[in-house]
Amino acid sequence: MTRIRLARRRHRVAVLAYEAMSSFELGIVIEVFGLPRPELDVDWYELTVCTESTAPVSVIGGASLSSAAGLEAFDQADTVIVPGVADVHAPPSPALIGALRAAHERGARIASICSGAFALAAAGLLDGRRATTHWRYAEELQCRFPAINVDPDVLYLDDGDVLTSAGSAAGIDLCVHLVRRDFGQLVANSVARRLVVPPHRDGGQAQFIQSPVAEPDDDRISATMDWARRHLNQPITVERLARRAHLSSRSYLRRFRQSTGTSPIRWLIGERLQASLPLLEKAELSIEEVAAAVGFDAAVTYRHHFARAMRTTPSAYRRAFRGSQQAGAHYQGHAGR
Repeated sequence: MTRIRLARRRHRVAVLAYEAMSSFELGIVIEVFGLPRPELDVDWYELTVCTESTAPVSVIGGASLSSAAGLEAFDQADTVIVPGVADVHAPPSPALIGALRAAHERGARIASICSGAFALAAAGLLDGRRATTHWRYAEELQCRFPAINVDPDVLYLDDGDVLTSAGSAAGIDLCVHLVRRDFGQLVANSVARRLVVPPHRDGGQAQFIQSPVAEPDDDRISATMDWARRHLNQPITVERLARRAHLSSRSYLRRFRQSTGTSPIRWLIGERLQASLPLLEKAELSIEEVAAAVGFDAAVTYRHHFARAMRTTPSAYRRAFRGSQQAGAHYQGHAGR
C-alpha cells in the first residue's frame, strides 16, 4: 500500500529585533528555531526575524541588522517571541502593543525572554497570570503592572499560550522547552546536545544555583555516571557506584559533590525523571511501567519525585504533551490561514 504524505505547513516562529538590543537573545531563537535540522526527520520550524520598520536597527557592539519583514510577520506566526527590551522604563510602541494583542487574540503562542516580559505586560497579556523576568527587573515589573503575579525565582513559566523566562541564558531553557512541547523529549534532547546544554532544566528551578550540576572533570566519577545512565532500570546505590570507581563510599560521595555540586542520589533521581519523559509521551506504557523502566522501586515514589521536580503529575504531563501535539498537528495541517 502506497503511503501518501500530505503537504503540511511548518510551525511559524516570528522573533522581534529592535534598536539597541543584545544579539545574544536573538541568537538563541535563531539557533533553536532557524537552524535546519534534517537529521531529526520532523517538519522543523519556519523562522522570521522582523523589525518594527524597514530601517536597519543597531545592536550592542556597533553592528546593525535589517530585515524585510515587519510586524506583519506576527499575523502569520504560530509563535511570537520578544527578546529582552533595550530599556525597561521606555514604553513599547503602540504598533508593537497592537501587533502582540492581535497575534494573541488570533491564537498565537506568545513568549518573552528576560525583560521582553515588559512588552507583553504593556500589551496586557500577563494580567492575572504568573510571569517571570530577570531578577533585576522583577520588582519593577510588579510595581508597574500589579495585575501580574511576578515570580522572580524561576527560570521560566509556561502558562499555555503565554510563556515568560528569566535572564538571557534562561531563554535557552525556554526555547528548548517549546521544542519539547511541540516535538517531544527525544527531539528536544537532540537539540540540547547540539547546543551543548543540559537537555532539561525545569522551569521552576531557581534563577540562582549555588552548586550547579556540571560534567565532572574526574574521570572515575564521569565513568560511573555514564554507566548509571545506561543502567537506570537497575538498582543503583552509592556503594555500587563507589565500587565501580574503586573508591570507598565516603570518598566517592566527596568527589562526586566536588565534581558536580550535588549528591549521587539527587543526580540519579533527575536522570531517571528525564529518562521517563519520552516514555510518558508514548501511550503504550502505564505510569507504573514507566516508573519501573527507569528504576523507581514504586510508582508512588516516582510520582512524588516527578511532582517535586516538574510541579505536575506524570499523568498531567502526558495529557499536556498530547494536547500540544494535537495543537502542533492543527498548525501543520493547513497550508495557510
